[in-house]
Amino acid sequence: MLSDISQRKIPLLLQIMLFAVLIEKSITFERFPSLYFFFVGGIFSTIFAFFLLYLKTKASIHMIGMSAVTVFIIGLSIHNEINTINLVAFFICMNGLVASSRLVMNAHSNKELLIGFLCGAIPQTALFYFWL
Repeated sequence: MLSDISQRKIPLLLQIMLFAVLIEKSITFERFPSLYFFFVGGIFSTIFAFFLLYLKTKASIHMIGMSAVTVFIIGLSIHNEINTINLVAFFICMNGLVASSRLVMNAHSNKELLIGFLCGAIPQTALFYFWL
């Protein structure tokens, strides 16, 4: 519950550094290509959220995570050629529940939730080109 935008800078920078270490040391392209691109997308999502702070815009980090996982599951379904429609539907519902809870708690506005959703979904979708 970091209401002030300036309080989000250090946690986002730490997340970028931790993702970079994780990708460099354990989740490499050669060992886990799908997870590698998921975490690369996570880095890009976090970088977008960080740069939005300088535009005085707050993105919902909860929505970034939920939308990234949802799009990643869709990508896994396509990549492995399996039907995961029930899992995808579940995660779409979870996106709605997370967004609703953030609105009820007055933690974010509709705009911040949409920005968070797009910050999570767009990098994952863009990386489909490289691993699908």
